[in-house]
Amino acid sequence: QLQASGGGLVQAGGSLRLSCAASGRILSSYTVGWFRQAPGKEREFVGAISSNFGTTDYSDSVKGRFTITRDNGKNTVSLQMTGLKAEDTALYYCAARLNNQLSRRPLSYNYWGQGTQVTVSS
Repeated sequence: QLQASGGGLVQAGGSLRLSCAASGRILSSYTVGWFRQAPGKEREFVGAISSNFGTTDYSDSVKGRFTITRDNGKNTVSLQMTGLKAEDTALYYCAARLNNQLSRRPLSYNYWGQGTQVTVSS
């Protein structure tokens, strides 16, 4: 139902744009979050965009470098990543919740995509 795409291998300092697409659901009705998980580490909140006013929230580690936007016409949510660092290397997931409030807790999200790998070489 959710599919994240756009991952790849990039050099440190580079940029990538991830996309989260939904089938069978209208993403504009959902708060969408991005999370990441590196090997041996817990799933980490990256950022989220609310369903009502498009309010965003970012973790301190990505604030100022990552931007989340919606394209309601395409039924997608994008994560634009710039200034990538080696520590950004992880499997990135998008998730959705039927609640207009932002949340950093993975368990508060009802639907998850399969993840897309981002690898940043230093």
